[in-house]
Amino acid sequence: MPEKLEIFLPWPQRALSPNSRGHWAKKAKAAEMYRYHCKLTALQAIRDGNWDVQPLRDLVNAGGEIHVFIDFYPPNRRARDDDNIVASFKSGRDGVADALGIDDRHFRTHPFLKREEIVRNGQVRVVVTGKGPEA
Repeated sequence: MPEKLEIFLPWPQRALSPNSRGHWAKKAKAAEMYRYHCKLTALQAIRDGNWDVQPLRDLVNAGGEIHVFIDFYPPNRRARDDDNIVASFKSGRDGVADALGIDDRHFRTHPFLKREEIVRNGQVRVVVTGKGPEA
């Protein structure tokens, strides 16, 4: 079993930003679709990597935490608040949790906004592991 699971997800839609002033129904639909897409992408990464998630579930059942490192690669150099990026990714995080079969309240997240590392259309890199940054 690999020590960590790496998943590449799309950049969250603008409608998912806490600063978005769109209609609540549009935001809810965007959140539902993003969560579903992130779940499917995470499931595919689990299958492709032949990754066994049971040890993570066992860790949670024993009272441990799952460490989730999230690197946000923006689509452009526009100014962004890192707290808004994390909030925009909430439904994506839920989708990853769905794929793992683990409630995300057991996640210890480590988000990083890579302001200077622009990726066309933006990208979110998620690394899931049972070991924290101190390991």
